[in-house]
Amino acid sequence: MRSFLRIIGFLLVLLVVVLLVNTFRLTSHQLTNVPAAAPIVVPDSSIQRLAGAIRISTVSYTDAALTDTTQFDKFLTYIRATYPLIHQHLKQETFNQYSLLYEWKGRNPALKPIMLMAHYDVVPVIQGTQGMWKRPPFGGIIEDGYLYGRGTLDDKMGMIGVLESVEYLLRTNFQPERTLLLAFGQDEETSGQGAQAIAAALKKRGVSIDYILDEGGVIKTDGVSGIKKPVALIGISEKGYLSLELTAIGKGGHSSMPPEQTSIGMVAEAVSKLEHNPFPARLNGGVDHLLDYLASEVPFGQRVVLANQWLFAPVIKRIMSQTKSTNASLRTTTAPTIFKSGAKDNVLPIDALATVNFRLLPGDTVDGVIERVKQVIDNDSITVSILGKGNDPVPLSDPEAPAFQTIHQTIKSIFPDVAVAPYVMLGATDSKFYSALTPATYRFSPLPLNDAETQGVHGTNERIRVKDYQNMIRFYVALIQNSQK
Repeated sequence: MRSFLRIIGFLLVLLVVVLLVNTFRLTSHQLTNVPAAAPIVVPDSSIQRLAGAIRISTVSYTDAALTDTTQFDKFLTYIRATYPLIHQHLKQETFNQYSLLYEWKGRNPALKPIMLMAHYDVVPVIQGTQGMWKRPPFGGIIEDGYLYGRGTLDDKMGMIGVLESVEYLLRTNFQPERTLLLAFGQDEETSGQGAQAIAAALKKRGVSIDYILDEGGVIKTDGVSGIKKPVALIGISEKGYLSLELTAIGKGGHSSMPPEQTSIGMVAEAVSKLEHNPFPARLNGGVDHLLDYLASEVPFGQRVVLANQWLFAPVIKRIMSQTKSTNASLRTTTAPTIFKSGAKDNVLPIDALATVNFRLLPGDTVDGVIERVKQVIDNDSITVSILGKGNDPVPLSDPEAPAFQTIHQTIKSIFPDVAVAPYVMLGATDSKFYSALTPATYRFSPLPLNDAETQGVHGTNERIRVKDYQNMIRFYVALIQNSQK
């Protein structure tokens, strides 16, 4: 017995030593001693130009017949007049009538181009909520240091911010070594057909891109669990998308003589099985990179855990599964969203239909999700069919790649007090359509926002701080300059 206890004691000591060695060997991924970006003066007129863009209601609808294309014509006229140097010096192409591609030719054709992306369509204001806005959603009103309006966070500020930065560089006679492509979509909020058309044209031309930066993560000012400083989250992938319809057909008839299970009962049971059998939690869908980057920034106890994921992975997954956002970053999510059946309270329904939406974690596939859904339901009477068109997750872009480090460096040069970390976006962007052109696609909007402020995206009282927008322009100027090697 004593020998056994000695062995156990020795193993425990060895385990503690391994945990501590791994913790103390942990190296920080955070760049240090990054020089501040060269100061540039961003005039107050820049926010007025964004306000002018906000006043043009480029709302895109899933039903294209509802879209007022005259507003899109007006917007294109506005940016041509507002940014004359860009339209004098850069090559411009139009796709699907309203999506734009600009090319600023670099001096060194041996260098692959970079691409900055954004979109200028916006989501509608929910009917009946107009009165809840502090200022009209398309008024472009500046008040108390904020600009209010639809598109101030998603994503006109990105497009206009990029145009401001390029116009500034042209005024200063900057000439890039590396070609710069600017891609601006007209329908990102619906189908992304404009981006698909641009991507297809570039692929046909054999264009290979060094890296792409689209909208995405922000600087989370209220930090991440265990970290008090702001964290700049750079998307290295985004989840895939799939909606499935589950359908059951019954015989109908009078409700006084029901079968053992109606079509509603069959579909409801299927939905219940899916909810009670979620996809397994995984760290290797991108969360592992987030944890690696943040491990050096957390208190010692948490650092021990993050430095030894080989042992503590079950604990990490259990803790992260307790909140909706972190749980969604760990797994492919299952969300029943629509249920249709029945016409009268005393008539048995013939058919019942449920729509279930899945957001796919990198590593999962549309085919794999469909197969698992059928296995979980385990009922041949339920028909499983795809609603619309699903898409697999975008492959993870390397957070150690030179392009990521360039973005990292630029963030630090403008926002020196933030930590930087890669993550997987839960939503979707137009950048997914360009994955065949580059292995390096990143998603980041240089905006400091807390949890409450992010609710403005697609929400009521969407707004941006004037000073934050000015820093956004400084960021894009610095990024273009830093990307010339």
